[in-house]
Amino acid sequence: MTSGAGGTGEAHPSGGLGASKPGLAPGLHLVATPIGNLGDITLRAIEVLRGADRICAEDTRITARLLARYGIRKPLEPYHDHNAEAARPKVLAALRRGERVALVSDAGTPLVSDPGYKLVRAAIAEGIAVSAAPGPSAALTALVLSGLPPDAFFFGGFLPPRSAARRRVLAAHQGLAATLVFFEGPSRLAVALADMAETLGDRPAAVARELTKLHEEVRRGRLAELAAHYRETGPPKGETVVVVGPPEPAVHAARDIDARLAAALERHGVREAASQVAAELGLQRSLLYRRALELERARE
Repeated sequence: MTSGAGGTGEAHPSGGLGASKPGLAPGLHLVATPIGNLGDITLRAIEVLRGADRICAEDTRITARLLARYGIRKPLEPYHDHNAEAARPKVLAALRRGERVALVSDAGTPLVSDPGYKLVRAAIAEGIAVSAAPGPSAALTALVLSGLPPDAFFFGGFLPPRSAARRRVLAAHQGLAATLVFFEGPSRLAVALADMAETLGDRPAAVARELTKLHEEVRRGRLAELAAHYRETGPPKGETVVVVGPPEPAVHAARDIDARLAAALERHGVREAASQVAAELGLQRSLLYRRALELERARE
């Protein structure tokens, strides 16, 4: 979690991108690309792309537009989840010949919820130099714009598409004393936020979308509030990043919790009452469910 630290300016000990030697060194070069605004590409990324013998891209059409913007003409080859098993041996063969191969994803830093991990592992196993030209990251951009604690955070990538599996994953992260960062598609955003509110408690959160673009938006609020907003307005445009604050200290007395549960039980069943009070107080639903069961049995 030290990606924000400054560099020393010293030569890279392995002779990689940071080395002070002419031209681009042979090996695999991981190049971060803009997440929206093409002006965010780094000078070093441009230098690496210009010096590469070939560029492996998640979507060659998207990368072609980026290369055209900066007048870079290099062989482009697809490397994505669907062709990686067949493409990887060819890329490794090129690396063994001493070629300089750049790997880019559609946007942001390669390997971060994008293809490339197995290629990097294979290259390292063969003693092939692997270097990175760091740059844009949607996860870090959303984190620093969220207004939530950035000192300790956990990046969870994309959550499972189905609610039951999503809640299981969220429950596993429930006790982390860290800000949580997830990617989410627009069509599932409202239900994912609702699952977060129920599983994690109604924590402060932020939804960031269209980052670095003209219509960039960061909406901040409680998880339940954000879920209600996107239920009403419908799926937003573009991919989103959800940032969820760390667990909040419990400040509610047992008597207050029981009073809220008792009132909710007058209107709802045990499960619904527990969910409602959990969302109101930002507490764990499973604990409140057990307490609601006890109160309901005591009334019988």
